[in-house]
Amino acid sequence: MTQTGWNFHNSYTKLPEELFTRMVPAKVPSPHVVLFNEKLAKELHLPHSVKNQQELAGIWSGNIIPPGTDPIAQAYSGHQFGYYTVLGDGRAIVLGEHIDPEGNRFDIQFKGSGRTPYSRRGDGKATLISMLREYLISEAMHALGIPGSRSLAVVETGEKVERETTHRGAVLTRVASSHIRVGTFEYAREYLSPAAFTRFTEYVIERHCTDAKNTGIPALRLLKTVMERQASLVSQWMRVGFIHGVMNTDNTGIAGETFDYGPCAFMNAYDPDTVFSSIDHYGRYAFGNQPAVMHWNLGVLAGALLPLIHSDEQTAVGLVKETLDRFPGLFEEKWTEMMRAKLGLEQQEPGDKQLAEQLLHWMHRNRSDYTNTFLLLRQSVLNGTTVSNDTEFLEWEKRWTERRSKEGLSPELTAARMRSANPAVIPRNHLVEQVLKAAAFENNLLPLNELLNALSHPYQDDQGIEGFQEPPAGFDAHYKTYCGT
Repeated sequence: MTQTGWNFHNSYTKLPEELFTRMVPAKVPSPHVVLFNEKLAKELHLPHSVKNQQELAGIWSGNIIPPGTDPIAQAYSGHQFGYYTVLGDGRAIVLGEHIDPEGNRFDIQFKGSGRTPYSRRGDGKATLISMLREYLISEAMHALGIPGSRSLAVVETGEKVERETTHRGAVLTRVASSHIRVGTFEYAREYLSPAAFTRFTEYVIERHCTDAKNTGIPALRLLKTVMERQASLVSQWMRVGFIHGVMNTDNTGIAGETFDYGPCAFMNAYDPDTVFSSIDHYGRYAFGNQPAVMHWNLGVLAGALLPLIHSDEQTAVGLVKETLDRFPGLFEEKWTEMMRAKLGLEQQEPGDKQLAEQLLHWMHRNRSDYTNTFLLLRQSVLNGTTVSNDTEFLEWEKRWTERRSKEGLSPELTAARMRSANPAVIPRNHLVEQVLKAAAFENNLLPLNELLNALSHPYQDDQGIEGFQEPPAGFDAHYKTYCGT
């Protein structure tokens, strides 16, 4: 039997010290566990006893530092809405790197753990409502099968945090393969010596892209690998209507995981121009812009890697351009494959992309709910019914029926494939806000736990989920999300 306990083997702190600052989380006056992900703790073989709540609160607030840790705040830069800025962990501290029994390495990070040298004018704190939000959304994304950081615990600190109003303070424990970002490469290229930058890149390759080590140009292979991961990731975001909301380069991870769930939201009525973030005034990170933004972010990574790709800059630029020029085709391939699954199709056929786009055009024109439309399509396959008597839709439905018949799939097999690609439940924005307000301001966790339970198995047609499936009146027309800082 594998022993449960801390197993920290910290590697990042062996890198040049320009990349981080050693520091411990700030002590908090009155920690109290609000949420604890015991299932995740068991998976990671971390201490997970829920009997001693006081000890749990001490550990996951940062008051008790486990043995073997080497806590740091990481330095990085980032292009925020296209503009370069020097950043860093202004309210986060990586406690250490925990190795699970299978040899997988995970950063254990506190968010809301106090000021750091990178806080600028911030207080380094986090509000309970925003940390509960990240817990809820990140665990929902995991259940949806989308790579991302996980949430292990939310601990109320007993402090007051001032934002637009006074909030209860909290610390979130976040688990990720790493917190190395495109922005980390920007920072390293700017502030490390060429030799140290080479060492940092070799470290990232060893940690996240080992197959690049024996290639002719390892840095170019790293770029290609990150590009492939991000093309897949964004296509999966779009499968469920997810809008990240703040796709800056400092929020683009090398591991290909979704992280930083600040102003993110889920689309109801299908519209590629959907934006919810209060700070995205021009729609840079709108739902339909996410592939193009990721392409842009990858260009920033490529620029940082240029000196490691070839000593001649013009040659290096040519090589990265050749690689980056493949992104639109790669993403189209991933997106079409994803939409094929949503429509219950298996084999690749010419015209599949157009078939999907025609449906989306109809949905946009009719302001159809993105999630529920695909659920109705699945039911129509099984019941022999139609979703709409609209002429445009009926013409599309005929093409879809003919396309399905080419594969000879039974209605049951088609519906099963559709079920695996189309969630019955997503975190509806209005429900998210309702349960968070009840938890943070009314001290009522029941609605939050009910929603978390429904989101934990999003592909099942369970009885009683109808209340989680209905979009709000007006499809969140005036809904805004905020980053929490």
